[in-house]
Amino acid sequence: MDSAGYVALGRQSGLMREMQIVANNIANLSTTGFRREGMVFAEFIAPSERGPSLSMAHGTARLIDLSQAGLSATGAAFDLAIDGEGFFRIATPGGERLTRAGTFTPSAEGELVTREGYSLLDAAGVALQIPPGAAIAIGTDGTVSAGDAAIGQIGLWRPVDPLALRHQSGTTFDGGEVEPAPEGLIRQGFLEESNVNPVMEIARMIEVQRAYELGQKFLDAEDDRARKTIQTLGA
Repeated sequence: MDSAGYVALGRQSGLMREMQIVANNIANLSTTGFRREGMVFAEFIAPSERGPSLSMAHGTARLIDLSQAGLSATGAAFDLAIDGEGFFRIATPGGERLTRAGTFTPSAEGELVTREGYSLLDAAGVALQIPPGAAIAIGTDGTVSAGDAAIGQIGLWRPVDPLALRHQSGTTFDGGEVEPAPEGLIRQGFLEESNVNPVMEIARMIEVQRAYELGQKFLDAEDDRARKTIQTLGA
């Protein structure tokens, strides 16, 4: 395969990854706290001894869209939404992770946990304990009260290096080293929706699909040209 073929093949590989990301975004239109992702393409330029330099596209980095999504009211005491920046910090078997999905329930041990059973951590990094049967109120600063007594505070966190944020699975992220996010507010009785715009994602899917088809036509034409050249030289 010549240089043009390798350039086109590298572009096709990146477009295929982007199509997978777009499809995942569309599949999570209704997932609470889901963050839209995109693909970042980089250009690599190598000098050539026989002519112009060779430029190749490389698409592997995934960009996480942290824009605010809409809040929907549920009225449930342990449904929490973040208004502004920041993430909830949860304890998973793989270590502490970040999430914007605020659907929590009290466990048998009295801890607030996610649907997967991961414990919600307070501002000190300790699992938050909820007294059984108590009427719970949660302030916008994360202060948790049972009756008139404050029993803890939910912390909001952000990565020290925003570029260190990595999607793990579902709605969980690895943020590396984290710091408090004091500007964020917690809304009790609300859930944050997915920040995926369906119209934009479908339009992007069509655009990527057409670009991939054009690249495939070019590769097919190059293959046909090489085959005819070999046949001619071998005649």
